[in-house]
Amino acid sequence: MKIIHKIGIDIGSTTLKIIVLDTENRVVYKNYVRHKAGVGEVFLSGLAEISARFPETAFKINITGSAGMGIAERTRCTFTQEVVAAIEAVETLYPNTRTLIDLGGEDAKIVFFEQGKQPDIRMNGSCAGGTGAFIDQMADLLNITPEELGRQAENYTKIHPVASRCGVFAKTDVQNLIAHNVPVPDVAMSVLQTVAMQAVTTLFRGSRAFPETLCIGGPLTFIPALRTAFRNILKLNANDLILPENSEFFPALGCAFLAGKQESTVVLHEIENRFLNNKKSLPSDFLPPLFKNEEEYEGWKANRKIKYLKTRELQPNEALKCYLGIDSGSTTTKILILDDRENVVFKFYSANNGNPLKTVMDGLQTLYNEVENKNIGLQIIGSCATGYGEDLLRSALNLDFGIVETMAHLQGAQWANPRVSFVLDIGGQDMKSIFVRDGVISNIELNEACSSGCGSFLQNFAATMQLTLSEFTAAACLAPHPADLGTRCTVFMNSKVKQSLRENATIGDISAGLAYSVVKNCLFKVLKIANLNIFGQNIVVQGGTFKNDAVYRALELLSGKPVSATDHPELMGALGAALYAKKTHKDTEKYATKTAFDTKCETKELQCRGCTNQCTVIRFDFANGNRSYAGNKCEKVFFSKNSAKEKGYNAFELKNNEIFNLSANKNTSHFNIGIPRVLNMYENFPFWKTLFEQCGMGVVLSPESKLSLYQSGIGSVMSDNICFPAKLAHGHILALSKMKVDRIFYPIVPKEKQEFDSACNSYNCPVVSGYPEVIRSAINPAGNLNIPFDKPVMNFGNKKALKKQCWQYVSQFGVEKNAFKIAFRSALSASQDFLKNLIEPQWKILRKALINDELIFIVAGRPYHADPLIHQKVGQILSDLGVHALTDDVFRQFKSKDFKNLNLVSQWSYPNRVVQAALAVAKLPQCVQMIQLNSFGCGPDSFFMEETGKILKVAGKNHTILRIDEIASSGAIRLRLRSLIESMKSIRN
Repeated sequence: MKIIHKIGIDIGSTTLKIIVLDTENRVVYKNYVRHKAGVGEVFLSGLAEISARFPETAFKINITGSAGMGIAERTRCTFTQEVVAAIEAVETLYPNTRTLIDLGGEDAKIVFFEQGKQPDIRMNGSCAGGTGAFIDQMADLLNITPEELGRQAENYTKIHPVASRCGVFAKTDVQNLIAHNVPVPDVAMSVLQTVAMQAVTTLFRGSRAFPETLCIGGPLTFIPALRTAFRNILKLNANDLILPENSEFFPALGCAFLAGKQESTVVLHEIENRFLNNKKSLPSDFLPPLFKNEEEYEGWKANRKIKYLKTRELQPNEALKCYLGIDSGSTTTKILILDDRENVVFKFYSANNGNPLKTVMDGLQTLYNEVENKNIGLQIIGSCATGYGEDLLRSALNLDFGIVETMAHLQGAQWANPRVSFVLDIGGQDMKSIFVRDGVISNIELNEACSSGCGSFLQNFAATMQLTLSEFTAAACLAPHPADLGTRCTVFMNSKVKQSLRENATIGDISAGLAYSVVKNCLFKVLKIANLNIFGQNIVVQGGTFKNDAVYRALELLSGKPVSATDHPELMGALGAALYAKKTHKDTEKYATKTAFDTKCETKELQCRGCTNQCTVIRFDFANGNRSYAGNKCEKVFFSKNSAKEKGYNAFELKNNEIFNLSANKNTSHFNIGIPRVLNMYENFPFWKTLFEQCGMGVVLSPESKLSLYQSGIGSVMSDNICFPAKLAHGHILALSKMKVDRIFYPIVPKEKQEFDSACNSYNCPVVSGYPEVIRSAINPAGNLNIPFDKPVMNFGNKKALKKQCWQYVSQFGVEKNAFKIAFRSALSASQDFLKNLIEPQWKILRKALINDELIFIVAGRPYHADPLIHQKVGQILSDLGVHALTDDVFRQFKSKDFKNLNLVSQWSYPNRVVQAALAVAKLPQCVQMIQLNSFGCGPDSFFMEETGKILKVAGKNHTILRIDEIASSGAIRLRLRSLIESMKSIRN
């Protein structure tokens, strides 16, 4: 009788796993390999190896995995959903399991098992931030393997805050850690911590991990430090978290068990023939080719508008006075030396490899080696740095100047084309678009969260497909049917690429489709361009991404406009810095020998106590006597000598003090009501505190927001798509439960007081008004924490109704009616005083700034954006940069008749204030500008922002939107604000 074995095949987003069981369910063969998008070849290779090992065997086959469905269709094999397959393996081998954690290449799954119930299965949706693909990307940034990242993490000393909502946000934070020379082990463990944090945030949604908890999947199998991160977050003992045998093969193992239940058998040669003979036709939604043929491609390369840098070799024994420009970017370092005739005599380009300062020193050492070998008398008489590492380099190398990236890139673009009207710079992680009018910047747009239109996006895909970037470019330019991959984020794009591979698209078709997507993402997703004529006729492109001919050509085709560049677009930031140094240098022979570039330094870790962010600050003391800091969100306490000497006014400090200053009163009451410092309390806390205290009750306010407080509550967050301010509420409720309060008060407030005559209404958004109900469901303070949780409905839009609702609540505590009436009047008065104290000081600052023609920014958003953990210290950053930052409250004193003329339904209380601020700013001089804060995923903002932008655009003003969320590093926000301020100053000058 013929031997029958069972095969389980798991084809995931990045790996292929095969396991073979004999008749006794013993593992007789297993294989784990990264397919790097070559799914078909790896699949056939695996079958061939099994055929060779078991020549006289028939098989029962079952396939699973995110990329396995297409294989199953083509081979007519049984397909099983991967979680179902994993559950089969768990229930067969580990029947006592209560929780299963499965991390794959792009998928994260949690399964909760409970006796007598169907398993509760939860999977990540669109984001791969908490999966193996993200770990791979972070390892690539550090120029190490994922396995090495895991080994490095085991030697960490400090975990740094990294965003846990989104892989791209987290990447921003990691870039900042790398740029500031944070040790690799600390960066590595911070990455793994955020992977675990995101999986918990996204998937647990109010549930708990009970032992036995099983860990499966490649990342958890091969990276012990990742298991440690999960164990710490879930507060499990070492014995409670189990790594089973063959943990990386569990879905494949489950498929093999399920295959054993099949009736029919096959021989592997038949499966191979089905796969090879059943090819799908090309999809119908492909894009026009970038070039019709190779002849057109070669003609285009010969005729496109390229300006060549003026270069010359360093001559032996020459005496050279020159200018140094350094661009320390997110992923690469660029160095350029100009002589006094603007000839490039030295250039350097290198990946940072996780250590930007060392990379700069390597570049300078290369320069000095050549200088010594040729006996050149080198004098650097002007020097300038730009990019992420600007401050660090200025201190380390004692450079003359620093210049914000956007201004450096404008300098470089104007060298390439003095009539430039639009500059598009696409680097490794950043995208900058600069609109130029009459030689000065009129507007700047930067990607705030998404890096899908940047160079690392293409580089990661090229690496996935085992192509060099030059091979990727060549394949794209000659592809006959570019895949239409849309304008989506990296994770969505991964899914679309896998679908295209299933539909028989070639690697070239996918490469060309990705080139199109980079440009589409830039034009239509980031810039939201409706009329391409706003670019003008003089477009200059910069950044390493535009060394890719496919991206360059895609921009030409999609914009329909001529595009120009230099032969080294990746060096334009360094060129702009060098040109700036030449223009503004002081004629000193500052660096005559290489010993002037001594970057030996001592580092010391400090804990800033300036606010509740409690930033971990690294101090660098350099041999030249300079001192620099890294890790500080603002410069209120720790600042470098290059910072603005005169600080502006920061109204956010005023707002927080006015809302919560009374909470410092000593509480002597025997009955205490706890109030969480969240959402609508940033509007109504003065009212509630006064009311309760006048009624004889004590008020206990939850602590100021901290990262640790937020993390304490994320396990009970019911949806990963809810805004960050709402997520914070969970931590505040848990904090109150430890503060010996008798009950927690968190009211449902559907309406605020109507402030503007012509507004339709004054509703709170559903999240603000309804979140107390979410807290009751997710945390259940009364049942789980043994603390009564009160969520009465309170309507501030109707004073009579509010009074009645307040009396119904406080009367249960034995408060007398007359005492309540006095307390209610006092509470209303406290609300009025709070608003008055918030408006009058800001109004004085605004009037003075208008008289003196000083730059002032109105920062508009929600009341709870005043929370320093939420608003990313925007007010302090603006103040540090020497300008005034006021809140939109300054315009709440005016009645507005303008709402009826707008194309929106003005029914939301908080957005109405933002619109009112825009209307007011539009009527004021150009020295007053507006910045709008937006929490990721905010529903009302999605349509209000467009109308706000139109109001400001008509007045010729910028509409600057800062999307704030869980990003721990404020580097990107600081860059955007500094660029905005510098461009405003250039326009005014």
